[in-house]
Amino acid sequence: MEFSRKYLKGDPVIWLVVAILSLFGILAVYSSTGTLAYSKQGGNTEFYLLKHTLILFVSLFLMWMAHWVDFRFYSRPAQLIIYPAIILLAYTLIFGSNINNASRWVQIPVVGMSFQTSDLAKIALILYVARFLSRQQESIKSFRTSFLPVLFHILLVCMLIAPADLSTAAVLFATCLLVLFIGRIPMKYLLALTGTGAIGLTLMIVLILNLNVQGRVGTWKERIEDYVEFAQGKEVEESYQNQQAKIAIAEGGIFGKGPGKSHQRNFLPSPYADFIYAIIIEEYGLLGGFVLIGLYLVLLWRTVKIVIKTPKAFGAFLAIGLSFSLVIQAFINMGVAVHIFPVTGLPMPLVSMGGTSLFFTSIAFGIILSVSRESKESSIEE
Repeated sequence: MEFSRKYLKGDPVIWLVVAILSLFGILAVYSSTGTLAYSKQGGNTEFYLLKHTLILFVSLFLMWMAHWVDFRFYSRPAQLIIYPAIILLAYTLIFGSNINNASRWVQIPVVGMSFQTSDLAKIALILYVARFLSRQQESIKSFRTSFLPVLFHILLVCMLIAPADLSTAAVLFATCLLVLFIGRIPMKYLLALTGTGAIGLTLMIVLILNLNVQGRVGTWKERIEDYVEFAQGKEVEESYQNQQAKIAIAEGGIFGKGPGKSHQRNFLPSPYADFIYAIIIEEYGLLGGFVLIGLYLVLLWRTVKIVIKTPKAFGAFLAIGLSFSLVIQAFINMGVAVHIFPVTGLPMPLVSMGGTSLFFTSIAFGIILSVSRESKESSIEE
């Protein structure tokens, strides 16, 4: 207790949520990478466990470092980091590594690692929007000086992400809409933007469905067609992924088979990333699945409490934006596993196996904890 009071500042409940999610991740990744270990590492099942654990500990260290930084400091580079992020997104779109018909990654020189530039762009954009809104509160009703500039950056970033990662772009756009709403942007502007976006998305879907295309757009077409037919109650031949995920969930029952006893991990594609929730339910049952849902809801609830107590607008916008993006990403990952949403490729924050994505997720948690630390200290001083 003395250690946590001295070295782990901020909301203790969020720290607890981080610890439990990290534990879920270690157990689930170890259980779900068996097939990958046999195909890639000659049966060395501990390889991916050690790799994930090492990356996780580095990520948690980054989180700890980020939470010690006064959140007001993040306002200073927010106006600058957005532009390198935009340049990296454009570079990735043209020259990035093409995996599964999507250019999402760029190689980091020397270390040989790749990272998804959209992870950096998400944090950069939320930082920028939070800073911009906090500094424009006196003229927040102005369409020309407040709404248009921030809208330009939001649309530019989301449009650069969308071709390779439509789901991430949609989550980021929805997050920014929420922050704009909390930032007191007039509702008529937000409704007009939402309506325009809905019309644009509908036209894009209709266009995709009527095109005979291959590659990434072809993948979108297949997923949209399958999902639309499923939503209409038609009998469709479910994708192999959805079939195996449903089997995993059905076999889990209420209490699950127990840690490491998943059978469907041998058949599910990417059971350690996109479909990790199905493996968790198979091993820990519906009870474990509801615990995971509860953890993300607790994160959102605690963040709302932080926002209420935070005296600075920048901290409030920043905390709720980062928290909402993490929570909605988690629920989309869960929704894919139970076939509420079409397959998206979004990992579950702190739980799915990842590389640099874990780093940026942890930094986001660290910034939220930084805001909670400052708001807690401010309330004590009062």
